Amino acid sequence: MIPALLSNYAPADLSFEKGEGVYLFGNDGRRYLDFFAGIAVTSLGHAHPDIVKAVSDQAGKLMHISNLYRIPGQEELAQKLVDNTFADAVYFCNSGAEANECGLKMIRKYFAENGQPEKFRVIGFENAFHGRTLATIAAAGQEKLLEGFGPPMEGFSQVPVGDIELVKAEITDETAGIIIEPVLGEGGIQVVAPEFLRELRKLCDERGLLLMFDEIQTGMGRTGKLFAYEHSGITPDIMTSAKALGNGFPVGACLAVEKVAKCMSVGSHGSTYGGNPLAMAVARTVVDTMTEEGFMEGVARKGARLQQSLKGVVDRYPSVIEELRGVGLHIGLKCKVENGALINALQKHGVLTAKGGDNVVRLLPPLIIEEEHIVEFISALEAACEELA
Repeated sequence: MIPALLSNYAPADLSFEKGEGVYLFGNDGRRYLDFFAGIAVTSLGHAHPDIVKAVSDQAGKLMHISNLYRIPGQEELAQKLVDNTFADAVYFCNSGAEANECGLKMIRKYFAENGQPEKFRVIGFENAFHGRTLATIAAAGQEKLLEGFGPPMEGFSQVPVGDIELVKAEITDETAGIIIEPVLGEGGIQVVAPEFLRELRKLCDERGLLLMFDEIQTGMGRTGKLFAYEHSGITPDIMTSAKALGNGFPVGACLAVEKVAKCMSVGSHGSTYGGNPLAMAVARTVVDTMTEEGFMEGVARKGARLQQSLKGVVDRYPSVIEELRGVGLHIGLKCKVENGALINALQKHGVLTAKGGDNVVRLLPPLIIEEEHIVEFISALEAACEELA
């Protein structure tokens, strides 16, 4: 007999009874400092009072109605996102993978609507991650994601990050767009140089291509800006968001400029649950909180403080950690030891972190951490490194 629950995960033998702010309380009776935030999701912490109230109030009125009728909360949240980004319109769904699917469909639809249906190919980058659907694993192109799922969906290729000449060489008459994460999160917190992003924008403008940013993990304050594209001084044509947008409630969004958005006519895309009243109530609360005066400046300040402290640990324990990566509170420690060993040692000392590619430990704390939590984390990290050294 197999377990009733599909065995596609290998979870740690630990569960949690509740969360409060930056802490999780385990079924083992211990309190843990949460420095992975559900993989960059609970960025306002656990049981945030405003979010609890939003869920309770909306659940007591209306949770779901479908998109057969107007949902005022969608219109309100869309306007907030338009007002705070480059975008002219927003589509709501339930996850990051769905948001990326929408963005990839938008790229194809734009050219089809403009008399160039032969343009459908999208260039991506090695070590990227865009989700687990057939299209998004093809966009990332990693063998470990594609294995066992038949021929990859046609229309995607990948090049190394950072070499604009290789990108140019990959362009054909069928190329429609480029998709990139400003920071490759699953790929090991690989920060893409702003100069390279600017080169991609220039190239897309010159060749008539669409530029799509996957900000599922970097968006909603993780890098010290509401969205990471703001660090580069350029804007994409399409951008996706999810994860922290709902602080734990499933919600995704695909944002686009007018020329792209207007190609998505009635019936061209849709979702039964996407943008339901409950999801919109939560996401509006998140956006309102993160766009309050001083919030992002605080995130950037705390990110700088944490990274400053981490540099000292890296210098003291070069046999354990070889490199510090990241921007804002989107941080990676490239390890000399096996990254799982450092994660396990940190857990023993009451801190939860996450694995990343390239033997990296990802640090994705809630954006609401304070100085005392940074001190607590550094103390645990030093103890873990001392043991592993």
